[in-house]
Amino acid sequence: MTRLGSTSRVAWVICGLTVAAAVTLVVMVIADPNSAGPAHTSPSGPTAHDTPAGGYVPFAVLTAIVFSTFAVVGAVVATRCPRNAVGWLIAVGALMWTLAILSNGVYWHLAFGRPQPTAAADFVAWFGTWTFVPAPVLLLGLVPLLFPTGAPAGPRWRVVGWTAAMAGAVATVSTALAPGPLDTTDYAWVDNPFGVEGLGLRTLGKVAFVLAGAAALGGLISLVVRYRRARGIERLQLRWVAAAACLPVLCTVGGSLASPWVGSGAGWVAIQLSLLAVAAALAVAMVRYRLYDIDVVINRALVYGALTATLAGGYLGGVLLLQLVLSGVTQGSGLAVACSTLAVAALFRPARARIQEAVDRRFYRRKYDAQRTLVSFTARLRDEVALDALSTELRTVVVDTMQPAHVSLWLRTPTDVR
Repeated sequence: MTRLGSTSRVAWVICGLTVAAAVTLVVMVIADPNSAGPAHTSPSGPTAHDTPAGGYVPFAVLTAIVFSTFAVVGAVVATRCPRNAVGWLIAVGALMWTLAILSNGVYWHLAFGRPQPTAAADFVAWFGTWTFVPAPVLLLGLVPLLFPTGAPAGPRWRVVGWTAAMAGAVATVSTALAPGPLDTTDYAWVDNPFGVEGLGLRTLGKVAFVLAGAAALGGLISLVVRYRRARGIERLQLRWVAAAACLPVLCTVGGSLASPWVGSGAGWVAIQLSLLAVAAALAVAMVRYRLYDIDVVINRALVYGALTATLAGGYLGGVLLLQLVLSGVTQGSGLAVACSTLAVAALFRPARARIQEAVDRRFYRRKYDAQRTLVSFTARLRDEVALDALSTELRTVVVDTMQPAHVSLWLRTPTDVR
């Protein structure tokens, strides 16, 4: 009990540090807009007008929420499953990433507008540079490899885990001690205050980064291998995370395509919100809360996603068509918009029913066939009077819909017939 309590305290201390760092970032950006940093300038003489005026605050808030959420998920999983490394990796990875972002804000708070930043600013830049390196190794390399059991998919996959760990450690040390300018575009003008000459650390670091990237790719491949082998609860856990992991990919592609119309900021916000969905999926999968609802979530996402696209396309098409056809009558009025709105409202229920049927028929064929079998059996039940034929029909329906290993029918006979 004492050991479990100390483990829980460590997990929540890590979570508290992450949340504190995230809150500090938001407060600092609000109090000092210069801490957001200039958009495309170096600290060798920028002025206040180079800073995005207050535009960074919403992004800082959303970033703080995302990493705080991951920290809470990591703490909950580490508390519930202390021997499973996944929760600890999520918690520590979120902490390291948040510290790196906070260091960037602190650096610009100290250095913005100064031709010669102080030594403290250089130390903060150095800290943020190497602190960031382990975060993607933990979150993108080791978590996929070990999820959800805390162990690789097989003995051979342990090589991938050791490669990721060793490469991440070497990349971190080489980044922290490489001489000359810091190896990042954010602080390319800052010389490493702790650089060590003559060890070839930059070359070693580049090799380590390549190996870490290869190990991260191997971790993702191991997820596919694990899913093909998994059964029961483990398969459901993987399906939760796989479904949520599709959202950042879709948001990235959609944001790139829609950026000319909605701006790059909208795509970035969509990606951050999708990461919240990933955090929620990780929590559901690891804690196993409502684990069996994944089919419902996927079904509703497919139905309402297709329904939204259909109604939006119909609305825009109706507005354009009515404005073109009735341009002489509706010019200067909102009649076309009103008619299109009413038409979309009227189409909501029938369109939803049709799309639901199409999704069930395409992706949930067993459920669709079972529903049709039950509807057909209900129709025949009204006309069937023979008990033997009815019992045979009932057994057939149960076998077709539920596919049990054995079926038996017990009919209760009255003990007292009057």
